[in-house]
Amino acid sequence: MLTFGSYEIYKKNLLAKFSDAPPIFMVALAAIMGDVTGSGWLCPSEVVKQQIQGGMHSDTLSAIKSIWSKKGFPGFYEGYFGGLARDVPFRVSQLCSYEVTKSLYLKQKKKRMKTDEKLELNPVDSAICGAIAGSFSAAITCPLDRFKTLLMTDSASYGGNVVACAAKVWKEEGIKGFTAGLVPRVAYIAPSVVIFFIAYEQVQQRLSD
Repeated sequence: MLTFGSYEIYKKNLLAKFSDAPPIFMVALAAIMGDVTGSGWLCPSEVVKQQIQGGMHSDTLSAIKSIWSKKGFPGFYEGYFGGLARDVPFRVSQLCSYEVTKSLYLKQKKKRMKTDEKLELNPVDSAICGAIAGSFSAAITCPLDRFKTLLMTDSASYGGNVVACAAKVWKEEGIKGFTAGLVPRVAYIAPSVVIFFIAYEQVQQRLSD
């Protein structure tokens, strides 16, 4: 809600204010700003989730209490910049690739249309564009996702920052460390992005009616 709601607001205002600039740049900037806005909630929930999945705590409440008692408020933002380093490129690539794919798809659709009806994506169209955007963005941000997970679960062992983490993974695992989990990541993100953009387009169309 925070990420995509603010993204639409940022995009609308940026496109209106900088009408002479290439639209894709404004989309990218809006995606960055939207993701930074949403990360305020996402990071603490990710820290709790990752630590529970790592077997460090048995449930959500005990995880929250433990993090607070050991590290206080900053503990909920451990790996924050690692998360941004993964999420911002992911969001920019996801939304930019979706907007580009959508634009090209609508141009081709317009050529095939025989009427002057309003040009919009139907659910199947949204699924196709979402699949392309989801697969592309998930694949190219796989290394950053690995770094984020390592920093949130064992920050001290990986230098506490993205650069140190990347260097350690490269030294110990090479290129395989950067692509670990690539297929599962694409396999679970691409379908979720497809579902998301189907709903996203339908909601936008109904709100604009």
